[in-house]
Amino acid sequence: MIHYRCHAGLQCFALPVNLAADRELVVIGGRAFSSGSDYRSFVDRVRAGDLQDLPAEELFQNVVFAEEGALDHAALKVTRAVQKFREQSASDESGQAASSEPEETVEQPEESTPAIERRVRTVRSFGLDRRAPFADSIRRFAEQIDASEPSQIYESILAQSSALLKAERSSLMLYDESANELTMKAARGIPVALSDVESVRVGEGIAGSVFSNGSPLVTTMDKLGRTSLAERRYRTSSFISYPIAIGARKIGVLNLADKAGGGIYNEADLDIIELVAPQIALALERAAWQHRANQFQLMSITDPLTGLHNRRYMESRLAEELNRAKRYNQPMSFMMIDIDDFKLYNDRNGHQAGDRALEITAQCLKSTLRKVDVASRYGGEEFSILLPQATLKEAGAIADRLRRQILNAKFPHRESQPLGAVTVSIGLASFSPSVDTAEAIIRAADRALYHAKSHGKNRAYAYQGAPK
Repeated sequence: MIHYRCHAGLQCFALPVNLAADRELVVIGGRAFSSGSDYRSFVDRVRAGDLQDLPAEELFQNVVFAEEGALDHAALKVTRAVQKFREQSASDESGQAASSEPEETVEQPEESTPAIERRVRTVRSFGLDRRAPFADSIRRFAEQIDASEPSQIYESILAQSSALLKAERSSLMLYDESANELTMKAARGIPVALSDVESVRVGEGIAGSVFSNGSPLVTTMDKLGRTSLAERRYRTSSFISYPIAIGARKIGVLNLADKAGGGIYNEADLDIIELVAPQIALALERAAWQHRANQFQLMSITDPLTGLHNRRYMESRLAEELNRAKRYNQPMSFMMIDIDDFKLYNDRNGHQAGDRALEITAQCLKSTLRKVDVASRYGGEEFSILLPQATLKEAGAIADRLRRQILNAKFPHRESQPLGAVTVSIGLASFSPSVDTAEAIIRAADRALYHAKSHGKNRAYAYQGAPK
């Protein structure tokens, strides 16, 4: 037997088999991904049109992940199936009736096939036969757990798994590599809030042990030495804990309990999970990619020091809100904020103190603004705030409240500032027929800010006229 990769990047094996003295065949088996990176490469090639010779509608219908050892095990099953076939054939030829059909069969070559010609034939094991009645269910399962957001994927996996296994209680725990723990991401039917569930160390408890050894557990609480289920409020003692993995990479654990009607989970239920486990693994892989994409996107629009949005995001949102204000004839205001004498504060007290002053200012903004308002660090010691559906008068009230909040905040070294405290100056502008572009409203707020600074600082000033 030899291992090789097919042109689609799938791990395969080729196994010579002899069904009869004059019939030599080669069985091609496996066709599985051995790692998540292999699957991602395959998806990229499909998107790029590199695999146009393959039927597109079938590409993702039966995705399987397996290690090389699992392929060896499959080859062993093929060998055993062939042996049973030969024994059955010999029995038939001798006129003895077979006592039962073989558990595994091999499609025989057509009579016209030359004896020395090697042909690829499909070996159908009882494991694959078992999949056939569930083909539509597996396809629907894969479709129903597909979502755009990680949290939706987690919930969908639990909902569909619970429905498939008739579980009234379930949970999904994912591996946190940095903490070496399993963290619960979704749950159904548990009597406590998700945030109150403690993480599980790898190797500890039921889920931790199942994750560590990579083997599913189908058992009852009593078998684990638990005679009482009252503490965790289980209705039945039977449960399944199943490790989810892609190749050698472990992802998490799916737990299912309280089978509807009080039934007991068994190996047949485990077989069903094994049928959909590759789809669950792929969905979780997509969730991880989406989470990383969301994080990268968040990093690209967030100021790392203050946690506020950055200038790039603000200018994009400002354009959107201006278009909305024009379309629906709604008010919209904007303010620019500058920390007074910040260079002096920074020079006297050091950059770390200056960074802390920026963080405190950002906290004041967050605690003062409405939920619909958008605050950003515009650059240096300058901040900006977008106030959708706010008139200039309403924006003025918010600005004054914000100014007083910062004036009374406990900044380190605040008494060393010229005004005896850390203060801000604020310039306000509002959407109007003469201020109707993002550039115009920023310029108007900047002019108002300059006026506030040149008239004593620690004040807010609203720009009323057309900017030059």
